[in-house]
Amino acid sequence: MKIRSLAPLAVLLLSACASAPRTPQAPTPAATPAPPVHAASGTAQEAFVPLASASGSLVSGRATLVAVAGGVRVSGEVGGLVRNGAHGLQVHERGDCSAADASSAGAYFDPAAGADQRGVVAGASTIRIVADAEGVARFDLQVPGAVLGGGAANDIAGRALVVSGATPGSFSARVACGVIRVVR
Repeated sequence: MKIRSLAPLAVLLLSACASAPRTPQAPTPAATPAPPVHAASGTAQEAFVPLASASGSLVSGRATLVAVAGGVRVSGEVGGLVRNGAHGLQVHERGDCSAADASSAGAYFDPAAGADQRGVVAGASTIRIVADAEGVARFDLQVPGAVLGGGAANDIAGRALVVSGATPGSFSARVACGVIRVVR
């Protein structure tokens, strides 16, 4: 009999819980991602890039990258370019030159923007190199804001260095590509 006498009490308690006013829960704020960390210096001092042909070109070369105050110094030589022609030299977001046209290197990478590229276009930020009468460009320039190694948002180690220029039937094609590899 005791079980029967508890049944009305249980019904009463359940109905009281169901009709009790609820306190509204404040929405949980969405976690705001931390801004990317830009480093003043990287963990490496030097990197090397062998540049191999892309887009059916005969362009090849090499570049040495050295960490300097305020950026990374890039010096080297590229041959097989259009004689007396202007060409572009850029860091791209992925260290992958496996596609025949080097499209696997991804888009231009701006070290100042880091991981938050937001559609940066190459036009205004391409470093110009000019080939001589033999089709060879020698360069010694700086990528401002970049560092080598350490994984910061502005780290260019492991990314690709791409040469763009004219090839038969294509203007501004990616004519050479190489991965930036730390050597020390």
